Amino acid sequence: MHADQQLSKSLKPRHLSMIAIAGVIGAGLFVGSGAAIQQAGPGILVAYAAAGLVVILVMRMLGEMAAANPETGSFSTYADKALGRWAGFSIGWLYAWFWIIVLGIEATAGAAIMHRWVPGIDQWVWALALMVLLTLTNLGSVKSYGEFEFWFASIKVAAIVLFLLFGAAAILGLVPGVPAPGLDNLIGNGGFMPNGPGAVLAGILVVVFSFFGAEIATIAAGESENPVDAVKKAVKSTVWRILVFYIGSIAIVVTLLPWNSASVAKSPYVAVIELFGIPGAGTIMDIVVLTSVLSCLNSGLYTASRMLFSLSRRGDAPKSWTRISKHGVPAAAVLASTVVGFITVGLNYIAPDTVFLFLVNTSGAIALFVWLVIASSQLILRRRMGAAAKDLQLKMWLFPYLTWVSIVSIVALLIGMVILESTRESLLLSLALAAVVVGIGVFRYRSNGSKATVPAADALAGAAGAPAEDAAVVDAKAPAAAPAEDAVMGARPVS
Repeated sequence: MHADQQLSKSLKPRHLSMIAIAGVIGAGLFVGSGAAIQQAGPGILVAYAAAGLVVILVMRMLGEMAAANPETGSFSTYADKALGRWAGFSIGWLYAWFWIIVLGIEATAGAAIMHRWVPGIDQWVWALALMVLLTLTNLGSVKSYGEFEFWFASIKVAAIVLFLLFGAAAILGLVPGVPAPGLDNLIGNGGFMPNGPGAVLAGILVVVFSFFGAEIATIAAGESENPVDAVKKAVKSTVWRILVFYIGSIAIVVTLLPWNSASVAKSPYVAVIELFGIPGAGTIMDIVVLTSVLSCLNSGLYTASRMLFSLSRRGDAPKSWTRISKHGVPAAAVLASTVVGFITVGLNYIAPDTVFLFLVNTSGAIALFVWLVIASSQLILRRRMGAAAKDLQLKMWLFPYLTWVSIVSIVALLIGMVILESTRESLLLSLALAAVVVGIGVFRYRSNGSKATVPAADALAGAAGAPAEDAAVVDAKAPAAAPAEDAVMGARPVS
């Protein structure tokens, strides 16, 4: 393995397209939506639309920065430039921590499904097997990751498209044996918002986290053949993916079935499939959910390793994690992510209700922290560009107004987590973890005189104009010597 080798650029446009889709469609859509529907009734559609709007705005802001400067570190490196080295350090580590915790959650969920099918093999063995399989996939090559994700996402897309087609036909009365429901289930049983507007607002906090992962496409773009076009395509397609896959499929559920039925609470998609008279509905959904779990495992390992690699390249993580295999994979960072992932899987079996639950809660609000950093970074970097912003290939709509709308919305969601008892502990623990990490970052860079060791390309992005041989150590607070469009958004760092 070599420390100076570059990441492979072997991801194809079809890989990036499906990675973007996979990031939006998670197991939470198929499994977690039942609880959300029970909480808010048909009004959950408003909650999904509101949460989806926030994600669309965040992805547009991230897309603006990523199209101008595609990097493996994505928003972490943009935070470096906009807010300071402490910010990139902090949000990068928090993001990597989130996905490492996800490895433990998803490996256990996948193992539970496999154990139901093959009860003779212990669940922990299945969890171990799934982790090993996807570790080997990620160690092989980035193309292996892309191929796995392409097929995982294809299965999910095919399942949802069929669900939408059958659902639309049933609503129109075209499915034999299934009478057209009209608006009965939408406005009957207590009305569109049977538990009041407050339940819909609370529902936003339930569903908003299911959208997290859409940003993975901007991280993977750094390993694609044409990163700029890949980012633009992924960001622009986020709108219809959210509208069709999430809001469309949930609309079918609440239109065809009473929102307060036990079957919807247990598994809304299985309930609809059973309504069509299709045998083996539970098994079909298990296959789709397992695919989603494997997709999330695959992406989680990929994303955590790339963020650790980027942090290492900037001097914010062990230097050994920059080592790249002959296949262009940051193998050391992949193995580091895997080791901690195995530990979280073990803790989920040894102490699921104590230690592991505590660790999960420390990651509960990280998604909102990431989105807030993205919005803040875009606001600052775009303003620095001044008139040069007209040359951006992808722009945030109605800047700075919608950027501020996004920031206010994210802060409102954080306040909502404080108010809602079920999410309060998770927010407080996430804030505690963030305070520790930010404290380390601030101390690290203040004690070093705000200087950090970074690659020359990163240094040029933050302090263009310095001689290359002196650029390895730069003052994070120093003004850029180059024009804004080059110093802020134009350079393309290697990490």
